[in-house]
Amino acid sequence: MTTTNDAGRAFRLTVLNPGGRDRAQDFSLGEQQLDEREHAPLNFHGYAACTGGTFERDVTRALAARRPVLLLLRGDFKETQRALMRLKEAKLPVAISFKETGLHQIARQLADPKRAERFRMVAQMADGCLSATPEALAFYGQGEFIPTPYPISNRRWDFSRPAGERRGIFVGTREWGTPSRHHLAALVIAAGLGEPMTVFDEEPRRCRRLLGALGVPLDALRILEKRLPYRDYLAEMARHRIVLQADKSGVPGQVAGDALLCRLPCVGGDGAIERIAFPTTCGCGRSLGELADLAARLLRETDFYEEIVAQSQRLARERLSFEVVARQLEDFFAKL
Repeated sequence: MTTTNDAGRAFRLTVLNPGGRDRAQDFSLGEQQLDEREHAPLNFHGYAACTGGTFERDVTRALAARRPVLLLLRGDFKETQRALMRLKEAKLPVAISFKETGLHQIARQLADPKRAERFRMVAQMADGCLSATPEALAFYGQGEFIPTPYPISNRRWDFSRPAGERRGIFVGTREWGTPSRHHLAALVIAAGLGEPMTVFDEEPRRCRRLLGALGVPLDALRILEKRLPYRDYLAEMARHRIVLQADKSGVPGQVAGDALLCRLPCVGGDGAIERIAFPTTCGCGRSLGELADLAARLLRETDFYEEIVAQSQRLARERLSFEVVARQLEDFFAKL
């Protein structure tokens, strides 16, 4: 894993999730840090990883590190507020960010007036606001969008398989209860393409009954019931020819990020990573019918398939690599 430390740069970031469940993690060791027992260097862990920094849940450890802090808003924001006060007393530069950044998630967090007021107070007190999506900036009133990075240049995170071993469609969503995910739409599109398709669903009987009631052919449907460790999940995804989704939640875009690590095309989704790395096939401004047509082309046209994969990898290196995002983070915190 290349970090800014490896290039002789001094900037290291502490990402603090006060009282969160993920344990502390030090990313200064680079390649040695790639341990399956640890959290993958993705999402907010990715911000810490790309700078050779740390991910913390205890504000005391963040204070001891004496580094710039990205403070995550979680729960009722009370722990975030208390942590911010201590960090400011220590005169550390602090930016805040929602930990759950989908539009539906932000709306749920701010639905309570007291919590919304606490959020406003925290945003005003912080030195800056950093957003993993362009959409979330509207809630802060100030700040900067920096996409979550992916270890594209690290060969240990290359999960690609030979073209001859890729077959079928991997449905990237699994949430029935979140309308903006449009999970059913993705399943219906995938089923209409006449290829084997795989989906994760902890209630497989319900999934089959619902799709069967809609007349969706079930012969090609493969349902995986149990969640897999992240690296095993990527290995499963990589067996397929394309990743398909219809998500409209305005999320950072891990489905597309996972597809990048598998060197697969991602069809659909309006997340930040989807729009950056897959502009030709993302769901932004496209109908479900257009997504179905794009998926069909990728399944049958080798030249188009290779073009999209090459384009996505090039854009990821230019906009989403650890090296690029680390420089953006350093520049952002230097201005606070």
